[in-house]
Amino acid sequence: MTAQFSVAEVHEAIAATRPDEVCLVFRDRRLTWSDVTERTRRLANHLIGAGLGCHTERDHLEGHQSGQDHLAIYLHNGNEYLEAMLGSFKARVAPFNVNYRYVAEELRYLLLDSNASAMVVHSQFVPTLTEVLPDLPNLRVILQIPDESGNDLLPGAVWYEDALVAASADKPAVEWSPDDLYILYTGGTTGMPKGVLWRNGDANVECFGGSRADTMEGVLAEATGGLQALLAPPFMHGAGHWMSFRTWNTGGTVFVQSVPERLDPDDVWGLIERERLNFLLIVGDAFGRPLLDRLAKGGYDLSSLTVVLSGGAPLSANLKDEFLQHLPTVMIVDGLGSSEAGGQLSQVSAGGGATTGTFPISPGNHVLSDDLTRELPAGDPEIGWLAKSGNLALGYLGDAAKTARTYPIVAGSRYAVPGDRARLRADGIIELHGRDSVTINSGGEKIFAEEVEAAVKAHPGVYDCVVAGRPSERWGNEVVAIVRVREGYTVTEDDLRTEAERHIARYKLPKAFVFVNEIVRSPAGKADYRWAKAQAAQG
Repeated sequence: MTAQFSVAEVHEAIAATRPDEVCLVFRDRRLTWSDVTERTRRLANHLIGAGLGCHTERDHLEGHQSGQDHLAIYLHNGNEYLEAMLGSFKARVAPFNVNYRYVAEELRYLLLDSNASAMVVHSQFVPTLTEVLPDLPNLRVILQIPDESGNDLLPGAVWYEDALVAASADKPAVEWSPDDLYILYTGGTTGMPKGVLWRNGDANVECFGGSRADTMEGVLAEATGGLQALLAPPFMHGAGHWMSFRTWNTGGTVFVQSVPERLDPDDVWGLIERERLNFLLIVGDAFGRPLLDRLAKGGYDLSSLTVVLSGGAPLSANLKDEFLQHLPTVMIVDGLGSSEAGGQLSQVSAGGGATTGTFPISPGNHVLSDDLTRELPAGDPEIGWLAKSGNLALGYLGDAAKTARTYPIVAGSRYAVPGDRARLRADGIIELHGRDSVTINSGGEKIFAEEVEAAVKAHPGVYDCVVAGRPSERWGNEVVAIVRVREGYTVTEDDLRTEAERHIARYKLPKAFVFVNEIVRSPAGKADYRWAKAQAAQG
């Protein structure tokens, strides 16, 4: 059944039950639910006043089509990022994420592919935006937020706060719809970024963890408050804003780190200690390792923290065990999801015995056969495709063919198949093998990059690792591990092979290692496999 309530409607209903409680904290700003409601209404009214909104209703469109204006959010984390998302929903404008590391060519592609008609941008990104503006005649509304760069206001733009002050604080004169779009652009670490189109009502349930109740009274009954959450990843990555809105859907408070431009472990742990926060979101080992290194030095009272959730990338078992050594009462949760399917699976670690890449199966999740003709039963040895059924995204913006491939009809049911390979064991555990797009075919065998990465990272001297293939006369392709060694450790290739051999079959072992000072990842911690392939080839 499709979701009945829009994000805007749910947030305003919860806000009405707790107007004076704190909703959003960034640096010295402590915004109440009433504050956030007013500010996002003003933003919506500014967008509506500029002629933006919904022009064609959903029931007249195909899954890959949009009938709305789109707002690009080109920002570091801050209160304005989440306000821009919520304000867009209230204007019936579809928000989407922009990777702030993009160079001009990549930004041009994204803004043309998205057909963006509006943007909220930090001043430091204006020089890059200026390079591509002549190619973007549809980008008609630009709201700029000042920052430490001191860059001047872009000609034709309006300062964000000035726009809010000048706009009405009244509830926007549009009818909010759960059919309106939420757009999430994929990371583009293995191919060109694509815009995934969600009904925002479905996204509120499947991505933002909102209530599935069919009455607003039922929704409000679940918004009990209590969640005090720090979301460390950049909001431009799905995990960051998914958990932000999930926190709001519980009636909780979202905290944004004071240093949003990079991961600052002292900033993260200090904020948790100072505000007595109980929830922390990270993205895999790229966040876990530096946070643990700082934790090992001591000095913080983190007794309020009850949950550490890793979403968007796997957290290695040895790092989970380290977290539990320092914080024995904390629950470590691995959350698995995708832009195309929303949240899918989760695994909880508490008290030791942590694993990597295994998840109890849950309703709506399946493993489909390699040829996408049937669902595999528990215990089937075939490594198939992880799939999800139920409330799914509509498709990829402007791409009917890729939409059909990713959302196949199997035995009369529609599934999302984002590209993860998996096997369903007889005990109901899903073994995740990794993304098919980064699978290495070597000597006639399929080798999953993430599986090899986890095996190499099990060595205590490895700070980070990413695995890629390179051409080989003997094997067709061979496995290469690009490794960053932890400070204070000396590690040889033999050491790493010996450790990896304890976890994976010999044919999967790296044929070569390339040692680097830094591994390139997205700001959200995701491996850049195009960079990794280049390193493997050079190595």
